[in-house]
Amino acid sequence: MELETFLHQLHFETDKIFPKDWEVDWEDAPLPYKLYRGLPMIPLSAEVPLALKKKEDDQNPSLEEVGHFLWYVYGLTQYSQSTLIDETKEKHARFTQSLRRFAPSGGALYPNELYVYLKLDNTPEGIYHYDVAHHRLILLREGNYDFYLSRSLDGLPISDCFCIAFVSTVFWKNFYKYNNFSYRLQGLDAGVLIGQSLEVAKRMGFSTRVCYQFLDQSINHLLGLPAQEESVYAVIPLSMKPSITCADNVQKREEVISATELCREVPVLNHISYNRSKGVIDYPMLRKLNEVSMLETTKSFVKIKKNNCEKLPLDTEIVLLPFSTCLSFDLASVCRKRYSPDSDFMLGKVSQTQLSSLLKETFSFPYQNDIDDTEGQVETRVSLYGSFYNVEGICNGAYSYDSGTHALRRINKGDYREFLQYGLTMPNVNLYQVPLCMHVVGDKGHLKEIFGYRGYRIQQMEAGILVQRLLLVSCALGMGGHPLLGFDANQCDELYRIDSKGKTSLIQVPVGPYRSRAWLRGSLLS
Repeated sequence: MELETFLHQLHFETDKIFPKDWEVDWEDAPLPYKLYRGLPMIPLSAEVPLALKKKEDDQNPSLEEVGHFLWYVYGLTQYSQSTLIDETKEKHARFTQSLRRFAPSGGALYPNELYVYLKLDNTPEGIYHYDVAHHRLILLREGNYDFYLSRSLDGLPISDCFCIAFVSTVFWKNFYKYNNFSYRLQGLDAGVLIGQSLEVAKRMGFSTRVCYQFLDQSINHLLGLPAQEESVYAVIPLSMKPSITCADNVQKREEVISATELCREVPVLNHISYNRSKGVIDYPMLRKLNEVSMLETTKSFVKIKKNNCEKLPLDTEIVLLPFSTCLSFDLASVCRKRYSPDSDFMLGKVSQTQLSSLLKETFSFPYQNDIDDTEGQVETRVSLYGSFYNVEGICNGAYSYDSGTHALRRINKGDYREFLQYGLTMPNVNLYQVPLCMHVVGDKGHLKEIFGYRGYRIQQMEAGILVQRLLLVSCALGMGGHPLLGFDANQCDELYRIDSKGKTSLIQVPVGPYRSRAWLRGSLLS
């Protein structure tokens, strides 16, 4: 299958990317986390604080504080057990267990892994894997790799950073269930994890920068990752300085760095890891897309020029939203309370102030990155649209949100709950009970003209960052959100009249009040 056809079907004809005889082998499922064997380990403190505090001085954090950061970003936080009834056998039921984290994941499979390059006092410098299962660090490669990483990241000031986080994707971890559809999920899951990292870092007083462009082969080589099985999707430096800025040195940019040459500078790692699955099925489309998305030299790094704002028709109806004070909430508490309702949504009145705060705060977060020259301007590439019902002072209808003017642009008037309900491919959410059905919208070409096939995963990650912020703010406002990919994108694009503008709906997030579910759950916080 051609890659262009695959990406089109991945988004608009998802039923065509699954083999007709596809069956999930539940008994041979991989672990939701990666385990290394026989390597030095550093235990992290299990006494994780119930609230996150901002570091007041500019000194590098302690190992204990880095451990708290990692736990709030990606640690195991909750254990749950579900009962599945087998209809083919009378009175036969089986139990499924899942380990949850604060960052949501499609099917709770968590295909991403987290690695860190640490430079802390009283801790050996080097590359570590965050062992989620035991809340500890596994030393993969000891030593100082500032110069190596700086060249892999096109001159990033590594010496100013106490930590470099690497978000990788293990292809098999959700391919075993979702087959080729997992490629779409992996980028979104990585974005949600990045979004959670930005939130936690901000609360702890760390500066961040998201790097989507790097020499893949040299980064994977440094971490010891077999590129056919696992590959880094994003790199996040952390610093105690006010910001992490790359100097735009013309002479430096004229020097072309090659990943192949860098890999010769450090020896190959042959560490043994364990994932439990006895039989791993090949995933040729995922491997092929990963290969064509890789950057071999720094000459391939590009920046997006700032786009001009879209000009609206003169007859466009604009609804100015009320400005309110910045929403202040305890992130740790919201993380513990956040819940994804499905059948638990309960239709209720949403005030205009709530909607205003939800939209404004969703875009209010620090976001330095390496693909443009702006900060906190993720909306230049992904934006929010929504179908609203029963919102105080807002006519029922479909709208787009302009974060620059903090206003809504009405596209269609009416109640579209039934329209959206029939567009669900797996109707596990009752949209008749949902007042706000949000859609993250992006470029229909998935930024391919600028970044090639790497643009698809960059777009999915930026959508995931926005989704995580939307979910956290929803919870802080007393509502729940449930990210959905099982929806008809063509139908939503028609509703918002965006198909002719070269845009498409990337993910659907119903948001609204919900009733508490009667269930048994256990926190893993010590």
